[in-house]
Amino acid sequence: MGNTNSKRNPPPLPNNTEKGTNVTAGQRDFKQNHELCGLSLEIERISTKVSEIHSSDEDPEDVFYKFVILHAQNDAAEASRLQHLLQNKFCIKPGIIFAEMPSGRHFFQNLNDAVNRSAWTIILLTEHFLSEAWCEFQSYASLMNALNTQHKYNSVIPLRPLNNPLPREKTPCVLQAINALEEDSPGFAKQVEKIFQESTYRQQQAIWKKERTNATH
Repeated sequence: MGNTNSKRNPPPLPNNTEKGTNVTAGQRDFKQNHELCGLSLEIERISTKVSEIHSSDEDPEDVFYKFVILHAQNDAAEASRLQHLLQNKFCIKPGIIFAEMPSGRHFFQNLNDAVNRSAWTIILLTEHFLSEAWCEFQSYASLMNALNTQHKYNSVIPLRPLNNPLPREKTPCVLQAINALEEDSPGFAKQVEKIFQESTYRQQQAIWKKERTNATH
């Protein structure tokens, strides 16, 4: 009989259903909070990006750059790397490389604009420099501009990068007379800080704006 009653009325199971429900709810709440946190971060990232886009809406013709990097055609990637290095590590911005100048215009016009709309002209000295005759022309044109324009004095900066640098003995004589920035030098960071002075940039920017205003009247 006892066995029969036991089969007919089995003992109640432990009340784990509620506990299991609570754990599941807790996991669900955690998941929801995690998703909301991720969504919040994504919204913040998008808002920041939108802000950057709006801040970059300024007409490029109104920008006076801190530097322009003149480079051989095959050195566009290396020039871009150095551009990001100067802008992000040393906070020297805005900067531009010659490859970013407007397409469809004669390169003489782009060269003139690049040199006149920047405080410093960086000449990228790589092995490719000597393979393109117009690279030397860029150098001479920049140097002549610096010599003939008082506030551009000492504004031409030769730079030997880490990758494929042009040996000193191959460097044109006119550029050997200028102290070049050496990226592999232990004193590279100090040289950069010494050369790219904010006061010099502001002075050249003010002169450029004044000349631009006078030219439009």
